[in-house]
Amino acid sequence: MPLTRRDCLALLAASPAAAMQRRNDVPEQKRLSSVWPATKLASALKPRNAWNPYPRASQRDAWQALPEKIRAEVLERGNQLLPGEWPSLRASQFLEYRREGNRSRYEASRNQRRDRLSALVLAECMDGKGRFLDEIANGIWLTCEESWWGVPAHMGAQKRGTGLPDVTEPIIDLFAAETGAQLAWIDYLLGHTLDKVSPLIRDRIALEINRRVLQPYEAREDFGWMGFASKSAVNNWNPWINSNVLACTLAMENKPERRAALAAKILRSVDRFLDGYHPDGGCDEGPGYWGRAGASLFDNLELLDSATNGAASYWDMPLVQEIGRYIYRVHIADEWFVNFADAPAKTGIAADLVCRYGERIHDPHMQSLAAHFAQRDGRTRGDSLGRALPAIFHATTLAKVTPRQPLVAEAWLPGIQVMTARYREGSKEGMYVAAQGGHNAESHNHNDVGNFVCFANGEPLLIDVGVETYSAKTFSSKRYEIWTMQSAYHNCPTINGVMQSPGRDFEARNVAFKKGASAVELSMDIAAAYPADAKVESWQRTIRLDRAANELVIRDNARLRQLGEITLNLMTPSDKNVKRLHWEGPGVECKVDEVKVEDSRLRNAWGDRLYRIRLVSAKAPANASWTLRVKPA
Repeated sequence: MPLTRRDCLALLAASPAAAMQRRNDVPEQKRLSSVWPATKLASALKPRNAWNPYPRASQRDAWQALPEKIRAEVLERGNQLLPGEWPSLRASQFLEYRREGNRSRYEASRNQRRDRLSALVLAECMDGKGRFLDEIANGIWLTCEESWWGVPAHMGAQKRGTGLPDVTEPIIDLFAAETGAQLAWIDYLLGHTLDKVSPLIRDRIALEINRRVLQPYEAREDFGWMGFASKSAVNNWNPWINSNVLACTLAMENKPERRAALAAKILRSVDRFLDGYHPDGGCDEGPGYWGRAGASLFDNLELLDSATNGAASYWDMPLVQEIGRYIYRVHIADEWFVNFADAPAKTGIAADLVCRYGERIHDPHMQSLAAHFAQRDGRTRGDSLGRALPAIFHATTLAKVTPRQPLVAEAWLPGIQVMTARYREGSKEGMYVAAQGGHNAESHNHNDVGNFVCFANGEPLLIDVGVETYSAKTFSSKRYEIWTMQSAYHNCPTINGVMQSPGRDFEARNVAFKKGASAVELSMDIAAAYPADAKVESWQRTIRLDRAANELVIRDNARLRQLGEITLNLMTPSDKNVKRLHWEGPGVECKVDEVKVEDSRLRNAWGDRLYRIRLVSAKAPANASWTLRVKPA
């Protein structure tokens, strides 16, 4: 993939893979593939018919022994959806993305198909009476008849461009791979039971997975997400797609040599994903994307572990362990997470997966956080068929884990330059702060160098707004015209009327983290995040959590080349929070703007309005300092 977001967008117009420059201080590594090359995998991988990670539907005792609550939940959903209809997927609906930038209507119909099919399959596995088979066959056949299994926004790699899919060039995007894995798991679970409807169903599944997933994966190395065609880092697409290709390989491929070759290539590709990570395991895409970045890394390693009887195990690898721990290091409280970049502020986690990850690396914090979210949710969940199965069969183990929010005292992730700190470990009481340095070409980037969020007693006070529902504009050259991407709508200064600019050169410098007995702080110079028009020579920002005083202190020391207007922007969910702010600085006037929230994705977190507090110094001197103090009440 290319070195800048805009270069990436030119090649993969709809991909959310904002290209992050690969770490230059570490050569390309072969952490996974060097340990298990194809020759070694050929003798270690179980044959297809010997790979049994979960009970098949024919193994009735295992399905009937599941907890009654889970059985009832799965059967209830299946019974609800059995009389339903399969949405049609029209060419005109597919073309809406190219014509008007809308991707949600086609995706909603497509996702409804996938969700219904998975629900019916699980219900048949629970029931075992054949009641769902005809409708499952309908869903499989419709899926196999689709021109392409992906979505319109992901067609940038197609040689004939966006519009309608070219059936002569199978493209592997996130959802083409995931659909392949869905059908592979259906074949694995139902097997010869499908032959009662027609023996041709399984033949068709095998043909389509081979044609659309396995053959293109073998033949090509130019898909950007693979990481082979460029030295740039890759994002969550890489482990997400690779995990689904691996599931297709293990569940469908009979030839030992081909199974080993595909698995080895997957490990080579996942190595490129790991090359973009620093030793601290920090995910620059944010916790919302960790669920398909670090968590999909886990999917790959867990599948490989199961297919080699534990021989191909990477759980002792420090980077694998740190990538897992990231998820609780950025957990604020309850459903709130540190949401820098495109991540949502309110999010759940795949509780079963996080628990199993914690078991693998022997981390009780991951396990207890998973149990907390499982208790909050109250249902067995999996956002794909491949994740639903372990969630179902691991539920009894998860239920035995004591629910607890780790609420770690502080964390410092120097690779992505993110700090978190709270007033007291293990408690939501008092002040919480997360702050970042970084640069403006990170994956899913917002122009937000020097941004921070602040919570008081577990509730949001100063926030990162997040991102609206994705459209064509979100991943285009017009991305930074969207208000949620701009530094003026983050907790960042506007200098002489100028906001931050996108690009790798716009960065924090001289970043330093300090931790003492009574305070934690992050300091940096953010002047380089602004273009020359800002006329700023240096802007030293220090973000300090004073535990002794239970307050957050933001100090900005600026040296300007030109006198002008300085605005310290602060985003908040309530205008009443102005009362909690105390500021000092030359000629500061406080102004509050109401920001109406019309996007459904943002409304889920913030309701129908937000507020931007602007601390404005109309005529700031060339050398000036501002101090902001935030109290919990």
